[in-house]
Amino acid sequence: MSMVNWGVLGTAGIARGCTIPGMQQAEHCNLYAIAGRSMEKAQAYKEEFGFEVAYDSYEALLADPAVEAVYIPLPNQLHYEWAIKAMQAGLHVLCEKPLAPTAAQIEEMFRVAEENGVYLMEAFAYLHSPLMAAIKEDLPSLGKLLRAESAFITSDYDLSNIRMRRETYGGSVYDLGCYCTSQILWLLEETPEAVQAMGTFTKEKIDNFAAALLTYPDGKHAMLQSGMVLATEQDKRIDRLQLHGEKGKIVCHCRFNQSGDLTYSITTDEGRTVREVPTPDNYMLETENMSLCAMGKAKPHVTKEFSLKNAKLLEQILEKIGY
Repeated sequence: MSMVNWGVLGTAGIARGCTIPGMQQAEHCNLYAIAGRSMEKAQAYKEEFGFEVAYDSYEALLADPAVEAVYIPLPNQLHYEWAIKAMQAGLHVLCEKPLAPTAAQIEEMFRVAEENGVYLMEAFAYLHSPLMAAIKEDLPSLGKLLRAESAFITSDYDLSNIRMRRETYGGSVYDLGCYCTSQILWLLEETPEAVQAMGTFTKEKIDNFAAALLTYPDGKHAMLQSGMVLATEQDKRIDRLQLHGEKGKIVCHCRFNQSGDLTYSITTDEGRTVREVPTPDNYMLETENMSLCAMGKAKPHVTKEFSLKNAKLLEQILEKIGY
């Protein structure tokens, strides 16, 4: 069986807890190389997950001719730099969200991808989920859509966490709100005509809560909420999606990137139905999609056009809250 040699740039928590375990399950992914800021960290990941080689610098991994694709779980402020370096090395790139702080930088990243004949995909793993596909398929059953709500609210963190620092582009909109904007854009397939938003800020000048109201030409609206305001360091979460139409509503309380037999409800005048959707590991699904892209057998599920649309909406929200 053909396999793609993957490298992982960095030993971040999202890599260890989510993406690398998903990569281990992907049919066409070979965990080839891991790079950390120290050989000790990289070697620990090599032993834990079975990588073939470990490097104590990102440059060394990119210089390895056996590497074909890389996953970038680095802090937000490093995505742009290292994605571009990887693509200039001729490597396909799966990069954590947000790809970059601005839409202009994301435009540049995709330009580099095109110039070097490689794929770049933003790592919104949950968009690969059959759950999202099923909800989208059921959306027309609601008739004309009137209101959509998406919320992602978590515990707050110790100030050592990169999510809580301005220099690493922390804050709830960058870390969590991007899920809400992408979810609404994905489901509605429309760009709002107006955006209103407000937020609250910590003394470190990052937003710990934000709410945005999106309005559309046909009169419907979407309400988005992101926050890091629940019990500190306790993994408390609110994940909520509601879609209300003239004929009924869809309600889903599954976590973003949850797997297993997931459910959501559809309520109409005819009654309430609960749909169950068997859902594999989302991180496996995105890695497998990118592996097939590297093999020339697929296109990125999360497209350039979608990432740019989402980035522009995030920029509007950030501007409105005063980030």
